[in-house]
Amino acid sequence: MTNATTPLNPFVRALSLTGFDDFATSLGLNPQEMLRRASLPAQILRRQDGILSFRHYCELLELCALQSGTPLFGLRFGLHQGIRVFGDMLYLIRNTGTVGEALAELRANYFLYNSGAEISFDLDGGIARLGYHVNDRETPGIRQAEELACSVVVQLLRALAGTGWRPIAVQLRHQPLGDEAVYRRALGVRPVFAAPCTELEFDSSVLSLPLATADARLHQLIVEHIARMERLPSDELPSYVRQLLRSLLPSGRAALEKVADSMAVNPRTLQRRLEQEGTSFQRILDDTRQEMAHHYLDDPSISMAQLAGLLGYADASGFSRAFNRWFGVNPLKWQKRHSSNWQPRLLRSRHAKLQN
Repeated sequence: MTNATTPLNPFVRALSLTGFDDFATSLGLNPQEMLRRASLPAQILRRQDGILSFRHYCELLELCALQSGTPLFGLRFGLHQGIRVFGDMLYLIRNTGTVGEALAELRANYFLYNSGAEISFDLDGGIARLGYHVNDRETPGIRQAEELACSVVVQLLRALAGTGWRPIAVQLRHQPLGDEAVYRRALGVRPVFAAPCTELEFDSSVLSLPLATADARLHQLIVEHIARMERLPSDELPSYVRQLLRSLLPSGRAALEKVADSMAVNPRTLQRRLEQEGTSFQRILDDTRQEMAHHYLDDPSISMAQLAGLLGYADASGFSRAFNRWFGVNPLKWQKRHSSNWQPRLLRSRHAKLQN
């Protein structure tokens, strides 16, 4: 599924840096120094629900590859991360019946994780194709990000279809960055380099495999999630709903029905339990949006259009009307009054030039 518009300032969830601290350290790098040099805040590693610039993320991967002397940094970092890098997105595919349904759900919800790239999923006879498409192909360091995505998706498919699974072909848009034997060990096949797109090809027969018996590790994640929801005390329920909303809002899929489905409960049951706690789904949705709006308004690099998308609004005007209803002032005026990081764009540009 292709988004109707490409974000002006594409982001990626801070979850994308899962394991960065220990992996970078293992290669002799100082993680905090690498983040600083890539213009990323050091505290981002402690805020997995936060966002960071997709461009800066790619630049970080490239910088680490150069500084560590590890040309296949992205590929190896992806192997280190594994499927845990998807975080709560695994919960979004937990109730699908087959590998094919799980991949379709991944494609539909990938914008939750990364607005700088899209997942495609197509069938051509007996061949299934899973593609990773970057919106801005000229982004510095994009080759590292594409290889990381390939190694993570290969591991996801091994988790879904069984550890013996391997692709028929892997295509990469660039020439090899390092030893081709390392690619073969990581991906299961030697990639086709300088290809038109970044893509995995595999036998479509695996799409019909049932998830429940395909891999015990993923199945256990699903069982534990459902069990935790069944044991969740009522007074913790509003906090859990807020957590899900933070992930679902950027995709525009934060309706009561979608949240209830992600929690494996009936929408009416969820609403009733929230009412028993003296609140409602709509109240939690508004509170979550207000909290997120305050957080993102403190970051001057995020445009109003992007902020509106992060909060699940179709456009900036819808967000502005809601914000004015909440606080009696439009977002830009609030930002000027309250944001410690706000300054006119012209001054920010001059400041950036002076730093460079």
